[in-house]
Amino acid sequence: MFTFRGKTVEELQKLSIDNFAKLVNSRQRRAIKRMGLEYRLLLKKIEKAKVQGAGKTIRTHARQAVILPAWIGMKFAVHDGKDFKELLITPEMLGHRLGEFAYTTKRVLHSAPGIRATKGSKFLAVK
Repeated sequence: MFTFRGKTVEELQKLSIDNFAKLVNSRQRRAIKRMGLEYRLLLKKIEKAKVQGAGKTIRTHARQAVILPAWIGMKFAVHDGKDFKELLITPEMLGHRLGEFAYTTKRVLHSAPGIRATKGSKFLAVK
């Protein structure tokens, strides 16, 4: 059974945004209190998706949006700078930001040594 600061998921979903803000850390509380335009547009998009029905993926660029209890079970496609990365909101993600789950960088894999490489570098492993 998952609990967040002593409250179950059902209790959290009944809370208003202001009451949930009192449970999170100060940085998240400040972000919720001072919602930017992008964050408010995302909330409108979420309300519209709830009316239309479940299962719809919500595409967003709002990486700084703090994950709220009402979003549990919803699918988001968060922009990482190039593509949209899909993620399903779970209770463990509460209080984190959407951007934490859509990495903007990936591992660099270099190939063989390039032009004008040193003679010794041609004996290094390619992988």
